[in-house]
Amino acid sequence: MRILLTSDTHLPRRAKVLPERLLAELAAVDVVIHAGDWVDAAALDLFEARSRRLVGVYGNNDGPDLRSRLPEVARVELGGVRFAVVHETGPAEGRERRCAARYPDVDVLVFGHSHIPWDTVAASGLRLLNPGSPTDRRRQPHHTYMTLTADAGEVTDVALHDLD
Repeated sequence: MRILLTSDTHLPRRAKVLPERLLAELAAVDVVIHAGDWVDAAALDLFEARSRRLVGVYGNNDGPDLRSRLPEVARVELGGVRFAVVHETGPAEGRERRCAARYPDVDVLVFGHSHIPWDTVAASGLRLLNPGSPTDRRRQPHHTYMTLTADAGEVTDVALHDLD
């Protein structure tokens, strides 16, 4: 199962449209996971229309319209891998320990908020992934998203994609 991870699209504040390459990828994968900060419900509508399956959460910049349609935390099993999706995880220091304690029953935690790509594994085995942002790189060198494969309970082919 091919999965695309994205977060912090901030439409239309940080960008008027999504990058064409990301839009093309939405339809090419089995599942799209969005870790919040859509900002406008039209962005959620776009992702729902272009994705075969969408798993998403709301972020701190998402208002009542998005919060009524999305959970704060999403949990899903894909390809035998247990995922949790959340927008914020707190400061980088101690993140793996905190998240492993909070999500002991998942294999992969997808998060956003910082706009900083992240790929680490906690001592418990929990893998933490942040795809960065395709529209607001902040202090990062590139606009980014991630893809991975989940199959038979294993995560493989994790890749950070540079959109610039």
